Amino acid sequence: MERFATTRGKVKDVTANGGLAELAKKYFDNVKSTGENAFTGSHGIMKSIDAHYNGDALIVEVANEKPDFSNPESMKLAREDRLRWTQFLDESTGYDSKKRGDKAKEWGKKANKAKSSISAAKHFMNLAKDLPQETIDKAHELMQEIEAALEAGDNTKAAGRGEKLSKLLNK
Repeated sequence: MERFATTRGKVKDVTANGGLAELAKKYFDNVKSTGENAFTGSHGIMKSIDAHYNGDALIVEVANEKPDFSNPESMKLAREDRLRWTQFLDESTGYDSKKRGDKAKEWGKKANKAKSSISAAKHFMNLAKDLPQETIDKAHELMQEIEAALEAGDNTKAAGRGEKLSKLLNK
C-alpha cells in the first residue's frame, strides 16, 4: 500500500468532477466504484488497482505483473502502462512525481521524528532523578498518543505530539 499526499482542495475538486472512479476511467480498464472516491480497476501490467482518498491523501494498492523482458513490444506496452499510472497520479494528487517523492520523504521524517522523541523521552526519564510524578504521567500519556497516531497513519499528529513531549521534558 502506498500513500500519496494531495494538494489543497484536490479531493474536493475530484469529487466535484464525478469522483475518483470517474477520473480513473480516463486511465484504466474495468474501473468500478467501491464507494465515495474509491475504485478498483486494472490496466495492462497493473492487474489490480485499488485506490481511495483518505483525508488529504490518496491511498493505493497495486498488483503488477512483470512484462516479458525479451519482447520489445511487451516492454513498450509496459512503459505506456507506467506512463498512464504516472499521469493518473499527477491528476489525482495535484503533484508531479518529484513533489510526490518530496512529500513522501517529509511524511517519513515526521514518523521518525515522533519515534525519536519517544526514545529520547524514555532515556531522559531514566536518567532524571527528581522529575515530578505529574510530568512523568503526562509524558507517558503523550507517548501513548504518539504511538496511537503512528498506528493510525497520522504522522503529522504524531510529530506534533513528539514536539510537545520534548518541550514537556525540557522545562
